[in-house]
Amino acid sequence: MINDLKKFLNGKRILILGFGIEGRSTYAVLNKIVRPEMLGLADRNADVFDDSQKEKHQVFFGENYLIACLKYDLIIKSPGIPESVLPALNDNSLITSQTNLFLTAFSKQTIGITGTKGKSTTSSLIYHILKKYTNDCVLVGNIGKPPFDYIESLTGETVIVYEMSAHQLVDVKVSPHIAIILNVFEEHLDHYNSFQHYIQAKLNIGAHQTKNDFLILNGDDPILKGETLKEHASALISFSQKAKNGDGAFVKSDNEVILNFENQVFEYDFSNRSGLPGSHNLNNIMAAVCACHIIHVPEAIINEAVNEFKGLEHRLEYVGEFGAVHFYNDSISTIPEATIAALKTLGKVNTLILGGKDRGINYQILIDYIKDNPVENLLFTGPAGKRMMELFENDPGFEGKTYFVEHFAQMEPILREISKPGGICLLSPAASSYDQFKNFEERGRIFKKIAGNFAFPAS
Repeated sequence: MINDLKKFLNGKRILILGFGIEGRSTYAVLNKIVRPEMLGLADRNADVFDDSQKEKHQVFFGENYLIACLKYDLIIKSPGIPESVLPALNDNSLITSQTNLFLTAFSKQTIGITGTKGKSTTSSLIYHILKKYTNDCVLVGNIGKPPFDYIESLTGETVIVYEMSAHQLVDVKVSPHIAIILNVFEEHLDHYNSFQHYIQAKLNIGAHQTKNDFLILNGDDPILKGETLKEHASALISFSQKAKNGDGAFVKSDNEVILNFENQVFEYDFSNRSGLPGSHNLNNIMAAVCACHIIHVPEAIINEAVNEFKGLEHRLEYVGEFGAVHFYNDSISTIPEATIAALKTLGKVNTLILGGKDRGINYQILIDYIKDNPVENLLFTGPAGKRMMELFENDPGFEGKTYFVEHFAQMEPILREISKPGGICLLSPAASSYDQFKNFEERGRIFKKIAGNFAFPAS
């Protein structure tokens, strides 16, 4: 498998386009196991290259760094760089990605997981289950672990759990053996030409499967129930909280799941799933159960692993009780549907923090939910927060209190003023973090620091 990859790459004039985490991972592998005729590096930011790289290779940076694409046979593009911004290429040039190259070699042993929300939790849960079944498994991908980092240690038996973003899937020509699509909501509208373009990127995870592969999808998602998947060659398995029959996983009660698989029925009791609260996590659990059954993980192992799973940071994470206020960090929430799921799980919330970078998302669904399920205080921040606050205040059915802070880090005084003893303060922004932060993790850490300050009197 890896030898086929070497044969494909050897002797080519290769450009690594984008030199972030994944680009540096690609560079390390090419330097070690491949002999390209020429290797170039390109990134808008000159600071990502060290002196040795500048001495050994042709390096392109600055506003015109994309011109490098015209000089190479093979361009290995990092996720997040749209093909639409690339210059017109020569007929003999080929654009690919680390994801596409990796799947070309290892698709038959890969479980790929995508979805607007829940993919990190589901990927981590599958990996957690597999670790109880076999030591020969890895977790890679959008969770911050480039697959090329593991390429030399993989065997033909390694089970690869691969979290896949739309950016990683948009140009793949190979699909994983087991593909999971959890859901599709409006997001990244600033990156894609249209919402339909984003949907197609997600669906690409299963677009190249064969009759020997498996596609697991959310049977309750209106987009995934559409015409686009009816002609799939792979075996189709669904999970649903509404349906009760067919091949797949279904909810019997709040914590009981039934799996119909290969003419057998399996029942699970997840009453102790404290690390995976809420109905939205039932979907993540059912997807993981389906995938693990396909590779014959015993039901007892699945049941035990799900119940002991601790959950991930920044995903409806209970920060603690400080100053008699209960703080929850759901910084991962970048769309209204995720915020609604958090509110449904927690019940009565006293203060909800919303806002961030404005990507043009429609927030009416969140406004309607909060009108029917009132939250006493809404604290808004950033450009998206400013727009949201105007939408809430201009809606005749909304009766809550609204507050605004320009800068996220300055919200502590207002939170101290409006938070109630015994109440819940929830960060679930329904917006991207990139207006003020490097990523949602940084935003979540700042919020947890603010929460911790409540243990002390205001200074």
